[in-house]
Amino acid sequence: MAQGTVLSRSQASSLIASVGLLVTLLIFQLLILLSSTPALAAPSHPIRIDGSSTVYPIVEALAEEYQQEHPEAEITIGVSGTGGGFKKFCAGELDIATASRPIQPVERSACEKGGIAFREIPIATDAIVVVVHPKNSWAQCLTTAELRTLWEPAAQGKLTTWRQLRPDFPDRPVTLYGPGTDSGTFDYFTEAIVGTAKQSRGDYTASEDDNVLIRGVAGDPGALGYFSMAYYLQNQEQLKAVAIRAVGDDTACIMPSSDAVKAGNYRPLARPLFLYLAAPSKTAADVSASKGTSEDLSRFLEFATNPERGTLIEELGFVPRGVVGR
Repeated sequence: MAQGTVLSRSQASSLIASVGLLVTLLIFQLLILLSSTPALAAPSHPIRIDGSSTVYPIVEALAEEYQQEHPEAEITIGVSGTGGGFKKFCAGELDIATASRPIQPVERSACEKGGIAFREIPIATDAIVVVVHPKNSWAQCLTTAELRTLWEPAAQGKLTTWRQLRPDFPDRPVTLYGPGTDSGTFDYFTEAIVGTAKQSRGDYTASEDDNVLIRGVAGDPGALGYFSMAYYLQNQEQLKAVAIRAVGDDTACIMPSSDAVKAGNYRPLARPLFLYLAAPSKTAADVSASKGTSEDLSRFLEFATNPERGTLIEELGFVPRGVVGR
């Protein structure tokens, strides 16, 4: 059996000192490494947006451009319709609600009950376009009175042909397409044309998806529908716009266009579009981790409302804010 080596007291002390020095050097190097490593940035919380299908192309394009400058930003965008968006917004589920009409008193009350304060921000102006099939050669211009006759609740099940609308129109069925009841476009159109928001005949094909309405009108020579001008401009080869003449106006029939909206002539179907920015009430808890931080939101909002974005908004078929009536 081999006999182990025995260290003298001086050798042991020297070994301990060497080990201590080594440990000290390792700790020192570790501290240098940690100090030279960049601190990880706090994760960017997602900015949650939902609401109007009309405003969707605007916020989608703004988000894409913003993320090119801020690739770390996470932005989710839904299309629940203006009414559906406000339901989520007032329940505290969104940072921004998009709307094609102003918030209604009942929605304002829901936000107050939910502790949601908000800021209303006009983002653009839109025209609601009445469209027919390209083969429709008779409905070149309709008055607001004729549109009311066609869409009012009393017309349900009764006014079913074009000739019933005007004697010199053909005696063929009229098929209607329009936004669903959660749509701000539905609310605005019924108030402007029928006289009361949400009052409409119910025997029409309704959808919150404007593309469904486009396909419906494009596939039916007897169809008529209405939706945002931006969607019409993207599908002009499949649709035909109808000029509008407001009853009581001395003006001629006005075709929907950005110039007509800017001049204030496209009455009464030009309407403002909005962003609603959520903010916790003074008594509410801090913004939850699932919502964008104030810094995230303010940075995106500053980008979205910058006048430089006007060109992008106009390219999409809308009129930038502050331009109408100039």
